[in-house]
Formats: sequence, structure tokens, C-alpha cells
Amino acid sequence: MIPTPHIEVKEQGIIAKTVLMPGDPLRAKFIADTFLEDVQEFNRVRNVFGYTGTYKGRRISVMASGMGMPSIGIYSYELFKFYEVENIVRIGSCGAYTADLNLYDVILSKDVWSESTFAKVQNGYDKDVIEASAQLNSKLEKIAGDLGMEIHKERIHSSDVFYRENFEEYKDIHKNHGCVAVEMEAFALFHNANVLGKNAACLLTVSDNLVTHELTTSEERQNSFTNMMKIALELAE
Repeated sequence: MIPTPHIEVKEQGIIAKTVLMPGDPLRAKFIADTFLEDVQEFNRVRNVFGYTGTYKGRRISVMASGMGMPSIGIYSYELFKFYEVENIVRIGSCGAYTADLNLYDVILSKDVWSESTFAKVQNGYDKDVIEASAQLNSKLEKIAGDLGMEIHKERIHSSDVFYRENFEEYKDIHKNHGCVAVEMEAFALFHNANVLGKNAACLLTVSDNLVTHELTTSEERQNSFTNMMKIALELAE
């Protein structure tokens, strides 16, 4: 069933086996323009840009996911199910729940906790924690070590809501569920990978800190989170 409703590629093989997924389409374009050679744009539906190219002579794709679990749920499912993609690594921003994390620190999600009903609605999965792919995480940890880059392997929170009326709830989530940071996509990505027998991981850069109130600009989030990009790009095959 290709092309799909949201990806216009009509042939297998144009999208690489490993796809990096930032939320922002302009971050996907930045990665393609900055790091990849022999770039082919493969998607522009809804301005959700997708590119395949080579990194150090090895093929890899990058495609935006949009914001939130419904959005990444659609794109990751179509990539896994219909385009023979084996690995998806979300590379995104997050808000830190602890003062121990600084702006630009990189987090590798060991697992994700969520109060979302995404997985329950999708196939009846009723647990609130989903683990990342151990195989992918092991590779990413080794790559980070080889590159001399520090990463924090921790539990994160995937939220359906950006603007909570009770802002202080993050303190209970941090205390009761062990989440060190919040983002909005990983729970759905990990669930789709498990449902379809694929691999998923999540690398995050701290864009703001809910405790210290430090934050980055939208331009910095688009163009400056390069350490996690360099780690993930080494998965090119």
C-alpha cells in the first residue's frame, strides 16, 4: 500500500532502513543540508519533509514527525509497516524535570512513562511504561562513548498536553514515576515499534528546564542540537 496517505514515495528502497525523526520539518531539512551527501528529497506532503542521503558514505534517511503522539504515530506506523523501515530514532527536544540536567544535555531514553491512551486505543495495550529497543540503545551508547559525548540514560515522560493548567504536576511525575524530562512523541513511537516487530529509540536534547526556568530559542532548537544528531547519524548503514 504505497504511496500511503501521508508519504508520497511510490517505490521501495528510496527510504533507508534507518530513519531519524525530529519533530520539526525544518530540523529535518537542517540535518539533510548540514550532514548528508547525495541527498534526495522523498516527501513534501503537508510540508513534512523527508530526505535520504549518505553520511560518511553510508545510507540513512531523515523525516519529520510533527508534534504529538497522533502525528508520530501515523508517520512511524507507515514507515515501519509499508516502507520496510527497520529502525526509527526520534531526535527531539525536551523539558527537564530536575536541576541536575543542563541546557543541551543529551538524554537517551531507556523507557518512557505516559498517561496517554494512545497504546490502549491502538491495540489494547494497557500499561503505562514502554521500553526502547535494547539493540538500538546499545548501539547508541557505544557510539556516544566512541565520540566522547556524554549521554544520560533515563526514563522520560511522554505527554499529550503541552499547556497543563496545573504546571506543578511535573514535580509529582518526577517523584512518583522517575521521569527526568518531558516530550510528546516517544510513547507512540515505541509502541508502534513493538506492535510491528521493529526497533525504536529516542535521543533528546534539553531545550528548557522546568526547575531553573532556563530555556533555548526556537532557532537554537532548530539548528544547535547537533550532538544528538551526530550520535544518531552514525547508525547509517
